[in-house]
Amino acid sequence: MKYVRFRDPAGAVRRGEYDDGTVTFANERYDLESDEIDVLPPSEPSKIVCIGRNYADHADEMGSDLPDRPMLFLKPPNALASHGDTVTLPAGKERLDHEAELGVVIGEQCRHVAEEDAMDVIAGITCVNDLSNRDDQRQEQNWIRGKAFDGAAPMGPVVATPDEVPEDASVRTRVNGETRQDGSREQLIFSIPELIAEITTYLTLEPGDVIATGTPEGVGPLSDGDEIEIEVEGVGTLEHSVRIP
Repeated sequence: MKYVRFRDPAGAVRRGEYDDGTVTFANERYDLESDEIDVLPPSEPSKIVCIGRNYADHADEMGSDLPDRPMLFLKPPNALASHGDTVTLPAGKERLDHEAELGVVIGEQCRHVAEEDAMDVIAGITCVNDLSNRDDQRQEQNWIRGKAFDGAAPMGPVVATPDEVPEDASVRTRVNGETRQDGSREQLIFSIPELIAEITTYLTLEPGDVIATGTPEGVGPLSDGDEIEIEVEGVGTLEHSVRIP
């Protein structure tokens, strides 16, 4: 099953069931791409927990060693952006990159979750673009300027229940129709259960929080006006554009 958060024509925020381009709520049906509704981020996270270097080929292309434990960093709620948005990226930067990621939406408050129980706390899977300001990321340790700027985490449009997403689900980026990234969930260095167990050792995850599980090789720069598609097999395709002042 797949769900979409949206604002209906009356301005109310709803959670509708998605099927073949159509969102249904209370016997009302809407086209996902119509002007009738505003598609919203698929959840309201208190935080987005991101994983660095969780694909070996991506670590290699960045000239980095493989981590011996998951590399964790945070994006705050201000980083959220929606399907269909135009994200304004920081001005005056030499390198602003796309990063396609499979996003895990948490379904319940949880702490100290064992790997064998990790899938029980998941509400679903979504698409995330971990937009990155490389200029500042390279100069700081906490990556606030590099990763946490407004709009730095477009996600959606759909949350798919875990049974909809294959264990080897593809994770892809297209920019202006050209494929830039083409990886697979099975290439993750640290699996989703391993990530949840590690994260909840240190902090409490709340309903709606999102884990961005890392990006495959092929990250690359964006230009003003680019149209980006982030596709996760079994979920669908997140589409947004970027503006660079």
